[in-house]
Amino acid sequence: MTEFRLPSLGADMDEGKLLEWKVKPGDAVRKGDVVAVVDTTKAAVEVEIWQEGVIEALLIEPGTTVPVGTAIAMLRVPGEAPGMVPPAAPAAASPPVSAPSPKAPSGPVSAPAEATVPSARKPVSPAARKLAAALGLDPDRIEGTGPHGVVTLDDVERARGKAPPATASVPTPAADRAAEMRKSIAAAMSRSKREIPHYYLAETIPMQRAADWLAAENARRPLTGRILMAVLQLKAVALALQGFPELNGFWRDGAFQPSKAVHLGVAISIRQGGLVAPAIRDVPSLDLDRLMASLADLVKRARAGNLRSSEFSDPTITVTNLGDAGAESTFAVIYPPQVAIVGFGRVAPRPWVDGGEVRAMPTVVASISGDHRVSDGHRGAAFLVELARRLQEPEKL
Repeated sequence: MTEFRLPSLGADMDEGKLLEWKVKPGDAVRKGDVVAVVDTTKAAVEVEIWQEGVIEALLIEPGTTVPVGTAIAMLRVPGEAPGMVPPAAPAAASPPVSAPSPKAPSGPVSAPAEATVPSARKPVSPAARKLAAALGLDPDRIEGTGPHGVVTLDDVERARGKAPPATASVPTPAADRAAEMRKSIAAAMSRSKREIPHYYLAETIPMQRAADWLAAENARRPLTGRILMAVLQLKAVALALQGFPELNGFWRDGAFQPSKAVHLGVAISIRQGGLVAPAIRDVPSLDLDRLMASLADLVKRARAGNLRSSEFSDPTITVTNLGDAGAESTFAVIYPPQVAIVGFGRVAPRPWVDGGEVRAMPTVVASISGDHRVSDGHRGAAFLVELARRLQEPEKL
């Protein structure tokens, strides 16, 4: 029997609230199946299982908040006979588990059956339910756009806009949610600055060739098929990283663990405040069209609170892009257990020497923050040079 534990969805996650089970005892599961929806400070996240087997028992009930690492279900692996389910960890706050009988497998959630089968009530994230109550809205009447129809904060805000104006002031749980997220992010970044010996480097990269190529490429595409400059930057980062494995991986248990794959975490601002950085997987293998589609899909789902647990745990390095409305440059803080983060400021015309003459040229300041336990400034600088070279050859991305 194997314990399935609540996974960490990032360095800023200490606990999660179970919103919904997507399985029940006796269900067969495969690697990658969604088994639960868990509410974190950032979003309602679909939690996947990473081992094949049969669900033997569910150890916590929906509505329970437990620390990361708590056993939340028991899994019977292929070839294993049904057996005694060990009692749940105290942190799970589950009812005692009785010994199984030949006629009826035991489990704290499987009896009565109503505890494991989603009820007729619409699934609503705790923060969304709180906001709906404060606004005098019935969450069961609000259309949910989250995972499996979960009503999110954004859904409640949209419903609020359709409702008659409130006659009295109401609390702002959305602001409380944003403050909670900011607190979690601050804790993760404080840990990063405390534990990781950062170094910071920057390189100004001319973007005329990339801009001209992109303009010509988009001119022959329909509006819905156009590519953003950010996509060229992401692809260039991923290809450049293939020559710098010490920047792509994790620091765990006092040692560096390089990653053969390049899964880029993309920093995305969300409407209620704060950031998430879910992953786009295997970026070097994606052509620009697929990468653009992946980025657009990720941004949409991140802002709707519809992300999977693997998208939080998979990033091997993060890229933060301030966009056209951002500052000229950014020097970001590494997101542990990663060992580097790449930043892009806004692309803007600046004085540039070209052929012995000074003229205005679109440029971007690219930066890297690296972990001195794994790499040094020499390698970080070489990476930025390779990144600049890749961006000078957009047709090869």
